[in-house]
Amino acid sequence: MLTKRHLLILILFTFSLAACQSGETDPADENKLVIYSGRSESLVQPIIDQFTTETGIAAEVRYGGTAELAATLLEEGQNSPADLFYAQDPGGLGAAQAAGLLAKLPDEILNQVPARFADADGRWVGISGRARVVVYNTDVLSEDDLPDDLWGFTEPEWNGRIGWAPTNGSFQAMVTGMRAVWGEAQTRDWLQAIQANNPVVYEKNTPIVAAVGTGEVEVGFVNHYYLYRFIAEEGEGFAARNYFLPGGGPGSLIMVSGVGMLETAVHTANAQKFINFLLSSEAQQYFADETVEYPMVDDVAVSPLLPPLAELDAVAVTIDLNDLADLAGTAVMLSELGILP
Repeated sequence: MLTKRHLLILILFTFSLAACQSGETDPADENKLVIYSGRSESLVQPIIDQFTTETGIAAEVRYGGTAELAATLLEEGQNSPADLFYAQDPGGLGAAQAAGLLAKLPDEILNQVPARFADADGRWVGISGRARVVVYNTDVLSEDDLPDDLWGFTEPEWNGRIGWAPTNGSFQAMVTGMRAVWGEAQTRDWLQAIQANNPVVYEKNTPIVAAVGTGEVEVGFVNHYYLYRFIAEEGEGFAARNYFLPGGGPGSLIMVSGVGMLETAVHTANAQKFINFLLSSEAQQYFADETVEYPMVDDVAVSPLLPPLAELDAVAVTIDLNDLADLAGTAVMLSELGILP
């Protein structure tokens, strides 16, 4: 026979079970947000800390390479603890989207950026822009010594003078852009020709820029903004500068870092607050000033160090950023050519 006490316990247990099954979270988790970030900690942690200071929402961040984290999300599937995927480039976001992992974002978020810098289906939105460039050593080269496009670096005269980072997500996104614009055969031809010139392999962009500045190599394929961190730390005498390829093509690709919200996100309101914060004038000015990237929203001052985006648009290849999603196909190509282990 059930006593009143037993009945009360049963009611409370049933209520708790229903809450768990409905996905409700502990109140202690309400001010939490889980981010998988393919952007490096040194670049984005300060702005994440600012978000926490202003909102009281504690961000738990897992850092890693964009391609690595995209693969992790694919493996975790419906069991991923992530609320947001903050990717260095559209390729990783496209891979997550193709697997059905990203939720549709509200129009109020998507409408804050130009349509070309957001997913056509509304599954991710661009946060800041960067251009692919060639960084060159100013002690031995001037712009007049450099070719108009990436094909010029396949000439034998560049043997042993090039630095590249085949495992880097942005490099792989550029190669994916090549595949979309040039096709598979031409992309293979370019990769094999560069490989024949014995490029020096680096893990990522930063050591390439450092190596160019010291003369270890004379040129490197990187994103534009890494150079300015060296100039800020070492002064104008740092012996490297960026070259925006005037001949256009995938070597002038304009990419964006971007954010997508997981379909399985628990802290959806906090996730949307974070995206809106990243698109606020405050955060956009941070990216323009501190990381020297292109802002995605209007009325934010661009660094005077950068050529206007409109100038780059005049030579940059026109490509749908969703076409950068096939990172897996690029990895296969690079592996088949012996460029990736």
